[in-house]
Amino acid sequence: MSSLFPALTDDPSERVALRFGERTLTYAELAAAAGAVGERVRGAERVAVWATPSLETAVGVVGVLLAGAAAVPLNPKSGEKELGHILRDSAPGVVLAAPGDELPAPLDGLARVDVEVHGTGAPSPAPVDDEHPALVVYTSGTTGPPKGAVIPRRALVATLDALADAWQWTGEDVLVHGLPLFHVHGLVLGVLGPLRRGGSVRHLGRFTTEGVARELNGGASMLFGVPTMYHRIAEALPGDPELVKGLSAARLLVSGSAALPVHDHERIAAATGRRVIERYGMTETLMNTSVRADGEARAGTVGVPLPGVELRLVEEDGAVVTAYDGETVGEIQVRGPHLFTEYLNRPDATAAAFTAEGWFRTGDVAVLDPDGYVRIVGRKATDLIKSGGYKIGAGEIENALLEHPGVREAAVTGEPDADLGERIVAWVVPVDPQSPPGSDELAGHVARRLAPHKRPRVVRYLEALPRNDMGKIMKRALTS
Repeated sequence: MSSLFPALTDDPSERVALRFGERTLTYAELAAAAGAVGERVRGAERVAVWATPSLETAVGVVGVLLAGAAAVPLNPKSGEKELGHILRDSAPGVVLAAPGDELPAPLDGLARVDVEVHGTGAPSPAPVDDEHPALVVYTSGTTGPPKGAVIPRRALVATLDALADAWQWTGEDVLVHGLPLFHVHGLVLGVLGPLRRGGSVRHLGRFTTEGVARELNGGASMLFGVPTMYHRIAEALPGDPELVKGLSAARLLVSGSAALPVHDHERIAAATGRRVIERYGMTETLMNTSVRADGEARAGTVGVPLPGVELRLVEEDGAVVTAYDGETVGEIQVRGPHLFTEYLNRPDATAAAFTAEGWFRTGDVAVLDPDGYVRIVGRKATDLIKSGGYKIGAGEIENALLEHPGVREAAVTGEPDADLGERIVAWVVPVDPQSPPGSDELAGHVARRLAPHKRPRVVRYLEALPRNDMGKIMKRALTS
C-alpha cells in the first residue's frame, strides 16, 4: 500500500497546505487535524461529508481517507429527495460537518461528527490496498436517480500522478480555485491534487475575478476553473490591469468540466499572452486526456491521452475509428487504472457501462486530429445530430456561433425533421436582445466556417441558457 499523501504522513512540515480565506493549515497542522478525524471515524465503511467550500470539508475528506474509509461528498444544494436517495444508497455510518452547520432533515437520523481543524497527535493511516474505495461520488444520468461511482485509491493515484507528468506539477506549485468540493474537479484535482504533490491550495470560497487577481499576484502559480469562470475573466480583463498581470504571470491556467468556447480562449490569450489548457474527465474515469504543459494549447481540443490511459473512438456499429482526420465521429471509450470500480448497488448499470474487454463507454463523442489531439463534439445522447445522412457534433457548431459578434451564449440541439431526419436548432442568447442577429445571418456564418450541412435550420432566442452548478448547459431543458 502506497501513501496517498507522503507530505502529510512521512514528515509533515510547516509549509502551508490549505488556505480558505484567512484560515490556513500547515502540513503538520493538517496531519494532526485529519488524524484526529480519522480516529473518530475509524471502522466505518463509508462516511458522508457535508461538502461546503470550507477548511472543514478538506480536513474531513483527508481524515476519512487516512482511516481507510470511503468519503461520500454531499452537495449542500441538493434537494431533500436527492439527499435521501444518496443516504439510503450509500448507507454512511456517520456524517462529517463543520461545527454550526445546519443539516437538512434527511440527515437527522445519522450520527454527526463535527470536524475540528485543530487536532493533536500524528496520523495513523489504515492498512488498506490500492483497490480499496476512496470516494463514492454521485453522478446524475439522463434518467433515474444519481448513481454512486465507487472510486478506488489506485484511481486517485493514477490520475493525480498522470496530471503531475502532463502539467509538470510539483510541490512548489500553489493552486488557486473557487470550485465546489462535492465533485471530482474541485475535490480530487483541486484539493487532493496539491496535497499529493506536497504543494499548497488557496480556495477562494466563492469565485471572483478580484480573488483570482489577488492570489495570482500573491504567489499562486496555477488556476483551475470552469468555462463560466473563464468567461467572466475574459469579460473583466479589459478593465482590470491587476487581473491581466496575474494571469500573465501564472504558470498554468486549466479549464474543465465543459468545453471552453474558442472566443474566450482567444480573448484571454490576446490580453495576457497565456493560453488556457483544457482537459477531459468524468466522475467515473477521473482524468482521461489533457493538453500538456509542454504541448500546444490548441483551442477547441482537450489534448492527448494521459500516461496510462488507453483511448479509442468507436462507431455505432462497434467498429473502431482508425481515421485521425478531424472529421470521423465516434464515441470515446477508455481503459486504464484511472477508472472507477462500479456503480454502488447497481450491477446492471456497471455491466452496461463496460465492454467485455474492459473499455468504459463514456457516452461522449469526439474526433481525432491527425496528431492525436482529441476534439470532443458533444454527448452521444444529446449532442450527436444525424441530419441529411451526416453525423454532426453540436460542439463545433456552438463554437462557430460564439465567434459571431452578436452572440453571447449558444447551444445546439437536434429535433425531428421529416426530410433531414433531424434538423439543427441553435439556441442563442444575443449580445443585444433588442437587435439580435437574424437566423439567415447566423446560418450563413456557420456554413462559411464549417460546412453548409452544419448550418442551423432554426434559431431560437433566449435571455439565458439553463446551466447546472458546474456551468454545464442543461440541454434537456431546451424545448421548443
